[in-house]
Amino acid sequence: MKFTAFITSLALVGSDAFAPGASNVRSSTALNAEKGATSRMEFLQSAAAAAASLTLLPGQANAAKYGGFGAGSPEVIDPKDAIVDEDILKSDSVQKGIAAVRGYKQSVVDMKQTLASDGQADIGPKIRKDFDFSVIRSDLNAINAALDEDTQRGTDRIVRAILQDITELEVTQKQKAGVARSETRLGNVTKKLDKLEKSFDDYLAFAK
Repeated sequence: MKFTAFITSLALVGSDAFAPGASNVRSSTALNAEKGATSRMEFLQSAAAAAASLTLLPGQANAAKYGGFGAGSPEVIDPKDAIVDEDILKSDSVQKGIAAVRGYKQSVVDMKQTLASDGQADIGPKIRKDFDFSVIRSDLNAINAALDEDTQRGTDRIVRAILQDITELEVTQKQKAGVARSETRLGNVTKKLDKLEKSFDDYLAFAK
């Protein structure tokens, strides 16, 4: 009987020892983001699964908030508290990245104006043309190089949010051939554009 109890206790300890923790979930998510999804839809599915896992972890209810974006993202600090290497910030690579991200934001503004003029406009081709995941990630990471490690842990979350926002935008704006886009669907597309524009603004705030 004592031997059976001992074996049972070992099994319980072993299961706890190998249970995934918050750091493991976060590391897995970061690794997936670095490797890049093979498609926009796969990225969205991966991000959604990671988000669902994080909601089960302790401490999330007390997460710090940075503006509207930081809810549930304790590592996203206020940009005014970020430590920025001014010399690296002035480098050609970082300045090129900043200019590119501003261009992405302007593309979002252009799409909003297009839909304001024609609610049935197909913005899918522009999304795919202007928002190449590998190029966007490279430009965002160029800016990240000017930030300290603590700040980068937060901006990495914004990078993942931007890629997810783009995926959600492309899915939401799709319309069946011959079917008019309803006011409700148009409103949903506009909300996705607003969210994406804010995500770019959030990121650029760290490079001022």
